[in-house]
Amino acid sequence: MTIHDTLPDTPALEIETGPNPQFTVIWMHGLGADGSDFAPIVPELNLPESPAVRFIFPHAPYRPVTCNGGYVMRAWYDIVSLAPGSREIDEPSLLESRDSVRQLIAREAARGVPSERIVLAGFSQGGAVAYLAGLTHPAPLAGIIALSTYIPSPALLLAEFTAPNGRIPVFAAHGTDDDVVSLELGEQALEVVRGIGVAPEWRTYAMPHSVCLDEIADIGTWLARIITEACQPAAAAP
Repeated sequence: MTIHDTLPDTPALEIETGPNPQFTVIWMHGLGADGSDFAPIVPELNLPESPAVRFIFPHAPYRPVTCNGGYVMRAWYDIVSLAPGSREIDEPSLLESRDSVRQLIAREAARGVPSERIVLAGFSQGGAVAYLAGLTHPAPLAGIIALSTYIPSPALLLAEFTAPNGRIPVFAAHGTDDDVVSLELGEQALEVVRGIGVAPEWRTYAMPHSVCLDEIADIGTWLARIITEACQPAAAAP
């Protein structure tokens, strides 16, 4: 299997903040968007010049989305039905997307960026993939950014949660006026994550299903801290 077998039409977009990146952020877009959706945010994060960071923005494959009348669009998984406080989704397609993220993580390791220097980020449906891929990854990761999102299959996450990421830093944020993924769904995800012992930084913003300037600034501050901590050399044993 090659890196783009599940994303066959378009290679992931990559942006590097400098030469020889030592840190990677893999950022998944929302339903119906593509990898270019969040690329403009990179300079707005105001990250330090060093260490350099590689941002990877993959494109979800095209698939019919049942809740949208079977319309074909970029989607990380099929959503069967919508309700204000729940989602019915196709788990096999969600697992396919998790596998594609794992392939990207493996490719970064081959390029010299180990998993403990990789953050998974996502908005909406992409955030659901970031939650699952991050909390079930078999090796430690640097962090998870979960924006305006939810956990579509708590039972799946709980069944496959792995100890290496039991203390993973998480930045979770949601709009108080979100009429696409309700604040209730975001809070439910928060409780699931807290239930397995992970302690997210939780922020809410007066916005709909989108991002805002205050949120971007907060993400940049959080990410800069995570990068600094992840890139510090391990203390020598006494």
